[in-house]
Amino acid sequence: MDWHSAIKGFQSYLKLEKSLSKNSIEAYSRDIDKLYQFADSQLIKIQPENITLIHLRQFIVWINELGMIPSSQARILSGIKSFYKYLLMEDLIKSDPSELLEAPKIQRKLPDTLSYIEINKLIDAIDVSKPEGARNKAILEVLYGSGLRVSELTELKLSNLYLDIEFIKVTGKGSKERLVPIGGSAVKALKIWIDNVRVHYQIKKGEEDLVFVNRRGTRLSRVYIFMVIKQLAIITGISKTISPHTFRHSFATHLVEGGADLRAVQEMLGHESITTTEIYTHLDREYLKGTIIQFHPRS
Repeated sequence: MDWHSAIKGFQSYLKLEKSLSKNSIEAYSRDIDKLYQFADSQLIKIQPENITLIHLRQFIVWINELGMIPSSQARILSGIKSFYKYLLMEDLIKSDPSELLEAPKIQRKLPDTLSYIEINKLIDAIDVSKPEGARNKAILEVLYGSGLRVSELTELKLSNLYLDIEFIKVTGKGSKERLVPIGGSAVKALKIWIDNVRVHYQIKKGEEDLVFVNRRGTRLSRVYIFMVIKQLAIITGISKTISPHTFRHSFATHLVEGGADLRAVQEMLGHESITTTEIYTHLDREYLKGTIIQFHPRS
């Protein structure tokens, strides 16, 4: 078994069995390719089935020396573990060398958030007298009003909008669908964009069901949405490093601060693990700590 055939089989498995997106499959492939580069750089080249736990530990040292941060190392090792689970499942190896491999310890970085006032400033800075202004306002309202990933926003379909009951159906990671409630402000902005502006656009064939399109009638790129937000940050003088994902972080953090059930937030965000959602409790903990310091008699 050579590396190229093993990686190709792994890619097919991710696509057909795990239903992962093209971007996710490419990310996994890049991770395995790094292990291949390491194996190929040895004096005696190592094939996938001959990799041992010792080799994998040497690989960790190798990528660390390349300057990769612990979070990147942990992601790569997660991909390698998936790769060897696949090889074991297909009986291409007799044992999994990554089974006892420990990922580097990483501190979970607290995500940047915008205050409610800052979000209003960004939205209010949009020039809604222009056709793209109505669209951009709807984009920001939806990002903050439902916590979508930017890829979920660009793929959002008209046929998945249930604005009369204030819900939208979203296709997330691994093509998993979920129903997400959407606030009244976002519903209003969507209706203005769809009913008053989008109807005048000539939509390209095959893109007719997309909610957000450009003036040429084609889908918006993630980079374009990123640039819109960056420009609004400059206009409003907000110096924080913000991106479309900042709105998702803010959506979740504000819900948790307001007392929302963590399981409900997990469901809305489309997180598989509650651990991923728990990162949004950081501000809530600080608030509780401050309350104790301020009001507890023995503080």
